[in-house]
Amino acid sequence: VLSLPSSRKRFHSALFEFYRKHQLTHSLSMLIFRAFYGNQRQRMDQVLKAASFAAEKHKRQVRKDGKRTPYINHPIGVAHFISSLGGITDPIVLQAALLHDTVEDTDTTLEEINREFGEKVAKIVEEVTDDKNQQKATRKRTQISHAAHASYEAKLVKLADKLYNLKDLQQCPPPSWSPDRVRGYFAWGWAVVRGIRGTNENLEKALDEVFKGQIEFEGLKQNILPETPEEILILCESYIEDMEKLND
Repeated sequence: VLSLPSSRKRFHSALFEFYRKHQLTHSLSMLIFRAFYGNQRQRMDQVLKAASFAAEKHKRQVRKDGKRTPYINHPIGVAHFISSLGGITDPIVLQAALLHDTVEDTDTTLEEINREFGEKVAKIVEEVTDDKNQQKATRKRTQISHAAHASYEAKLVKLADKLYNLKDLQQCPPPSWSPDRVRGYFAWGWAVVRGIRGTNENLEKALDEVFKGQIEFEGLKQNILPETPEEILILCESYIEDMEKLND
């Protein structure tokens, strides 16, 4: 069986060697070549369709960072992290990353995702979608408890989603958030990521760099997280309890 490398240069080299070994006719050689690049184009079209769909759904939304950053930057960034850091090129995962907030934060339904992008993509989106009928604190706890049971594809989206949100929060916290809330969010993110470790080394390393970093409040820098896991979990629980009192 011919295994086609993802790199174009390596692909050409492998294809030439395959032709030589098996003495393929020119017509059959071109058929294989077109099939490979035709599949690549189809994969790209699928991902771009998801990006366009997400852009339309999120077009009136902005982030909470105080700069009114277009919300679509987030799902695009999540997909980019999965591809560039995680080394994942599976179009199913990339589509799910681009669409991961559409059901939770817009009028999109899972049935619509299923119809437009297929059952596999819809299933991943469903796995990473919070139930807005639950109280905020319950949703936070559910993310922690369900993380370890998610599919591999959903775990990739969760890792990249947390990485994007945490880096964003480190650089530009929402103006209305107190230092305790910011650090509590990091502790909660750490608790979610703890349940899905072993999924993708590079994404997890990038997250660890964030967790080990500092954040500045009113000109003073402090560590993002406490030193021990026990202290982090205490901070996480305090944050979740505070969610009961917040409306944003």
